[in-house]
Amino acid sequence: MFKLSEIKELIKLVDQTSIHELELENEGAKLAIRKPGKTEVVNVQSAPIAHTYVPAPAAPAPAALQESPAAESAPSQAADRAGLHKIVSPMVGTFYRAPSPDASPFVHTGDRVTEKTVVCILEAMKLMNPLEAEVKGEIVEILVENGQLVEFGQPLFLVKPE
Repeated sequence: MFKLSEIKELIKLVDQTSIHELELENEGAKLAIRKPGKTEVVNVQSAPIAHTYVPAPAAPAPAALQESPAAESAPSQAADRAGLHKIVSPMVGTFYRAPSPDASPFVHTGDRVTEKTVVCILEAMKLMNPLEAEVKGEIVEILVENGQLVEFGQPLFLVKPE
C-alpha cells in the first residue's frame, strides 16, 4: 500500500520533470500518475479500496507579495522590488533556515551573501540539499517560513544585488 506522503512526493517529482506518466505496483496496490496538460490526476486502486487524489491548486503568494489596489504604498513596493534578485527553489521540498533545529539560521535579513553562501537547506525524499545564493548582495526579505513545504520555482529570498 502506498502512503499518502509518498504519493504526494511522487506527484511533485513527476511535476518537476518532463515525465507525463508514471505507473507503479507494490504489494498488490497500483498507482498511476498522469500529467495531462497542467493538472495531475492520481488514481490509487487496492482491493477493495479505490482512492482518487487531485492536488489542490498552488497556494496563493504570501500576502507580502500581493498588491492591493487600495494600498497607497503598492506602487512604491513594486518599484522597490524591481531591482531585486529572487532566489527560487530548484525543487519541491521542505525549507529549513538552519542546518539543525538547535543551530542558528544560515542567513538573516540584512546579511551580505556571495554566490557560494548557503542560504538554506531543502529536504526532498529525506535528502538534505544546501541552496547557495548564486548572487552577491544583501538579503532583503525571507519569503517562506522554516519547515514550510515549497514548490519548484517558488521564490524563497529577495536579494539586493551588488
